[in-house]
Order: sequence, then C-alpha cells, then structure tokens
Amino acid sequence: MLSLEQTQELAGELHQAEKTRVQLEHFSKRFPGMAVEDGYAIQRAWMQLKAAEGRKTIGHKIGLTSRAMQQASQISEPDYGLLLDDMLFAPGRIPAARFIAPRVEVELAFVLKSKLEGAGLTVAKVLAATDYVTPAIEIIDARIEQFDRHSKAMRKVQDTISDNAANAGIILGGTKSLPGSLDLPWCGAVLRQNGAVEETGLAAGVQGHPAIGVAWLAAKLATWGECLEAGEIVLAGSFTRPVAAKLGDVFDADYGPLGRFAFQFD
Repeated sequence: MLSLEQTQELAGELHQAEKTRVQLEHFSKRFPGMAVEDGYAIQRAWMQLKAAEGRKTIGHKIGLTSRAMQQASQISEPDYGLLLDDMLFAPGRIPAARFIAPRVEVELAFVLKSKLEGAGLTVAKVLAATDYVTPAIEIIDARIEQFDRHSKAMRKVQDTISDNAANAGIILGGTKSLPGSLDLPWCGAVLRQNGAVEETGLAAGVQGHPAIGVAWLAAKLATWGECLEAGEIVLAGSFTRPVAAKLGDVFDADYGPLGRFAFQFD
C-alpha cells in the first residue's frame, strides 16, 4: 500500500497533468507493488483537490463493464469514478482544449429519484429508485498515458482507476424515459463520426442489464460509508468500444426511439 504522502503526491500530479494537458507515465511502473486500493485512494485524493477548488459531485461512472475489457485489464469486476459539475455538457459544441486524448463511449445514464445504498440490491430496486433513464456519451481521457512512451506497454487498471476511471466528461441528450417503460438490455445505439458509422451496440453488453452495474456500485460505495444519492447521475457503462476524437470531429449518436443528438469537438 502507498503511504498517505505518496497518495497525495500522485493526486497532485494528476491535478497538474489535467491542467497542463501533459500526460504522466504509469504510476504502476514507478510503484510496481501498487494495488487497486491504492488507485482508488489516489482517485479520491484528486477529487478532494477538485472539491477544494469548488467542484461539486453530480454522480458516478462505471467502467470496464464488458467481460472482454475486464479480461484485457486482468480484473474480475468493473471500476468506477466520480462525475463533477464541470464535466457535464449539452449536445453541440464540446471544447477540445479541455482534453488531452479524448475518446467517446455510448452509454445509458440513470438519474436517481431516491437513495441507493448497501449490498444486495436487485435490478428491480435500482429501477424503482430511478427517476428516468436517458442516452449519454461519456468522454474519457488519459491524464496517465494509455501506452508507456518507452515500452509501449498498456497501462494497468491501477493507473486507470487513479485517473478517475478515465472519466473526463459526459453529454446527456435524447429523451428522458421511465425505466419501467423500456426493455433496457435491448436499448441500442449507432455512433457516427464525421458521417461514417463507427460503432453500434446494445445495452445488454453492460453485464446483461445496465442496472446490474448500478447495484454493484452502491455496494462498493457502502464499503466507504457512502451511497448513491437522489438526484445523482450514474453512467452505467459503455456498450461500444471507445472512439478517438480530434479537433473538428462531428459525432452523431442515434439511440432510435430514445432520441438522437450530435456534438462536435471545437
């Protein structure tokens, strides 16, 4: 386990990297014995720095929800990070200068109307606590470089978790639907980039049902004495691969009956 001093130092490095848009080398390379728990401790210390600057928590994101991604990362469960008020965007123009190496993912967002806490929650309980479900795009980024600049080795999950589970922004669009009115696993989307279809997917790719991850997250937060609060947004996990974005790229996210919206990195 890293010391408190090391944890705070690495959190400060992430804070600076985001502001300067200069990527860091892998923490796991510097600290080979670094554990997943160290990654979450660094993430929390970084988010505390943001809170000290006035940022407000608006929810959480769940990542690495597909079996393929978990196997690639050599883990057996998803990861999670925090959503802050300055990460929320409307469809339209997205400031490319905010990001280092942005990629976009297709997801569903759960907006809660009541608290979810503790272990053993069912899909039915998650749906009962949900005000509405809406299409969402997650913008992920890499303050810690994805591939080592020297060895080209992929970063480890400890690095990704430290980096707030790679979260950098969210875009909410489309319609707000009552969860009981949808067959959530069969909700799908087509993502176009500059007119070309780049990704398609079904929400069933998120552990079979996107609400499963929300229940999992509530149990994980309970170990910290925390919960999912009413009014929070929960990004349930991507059901497409990440698509790299660059300045000028125009994306169109078509969720069929759930709506369609476009955004451009400007």
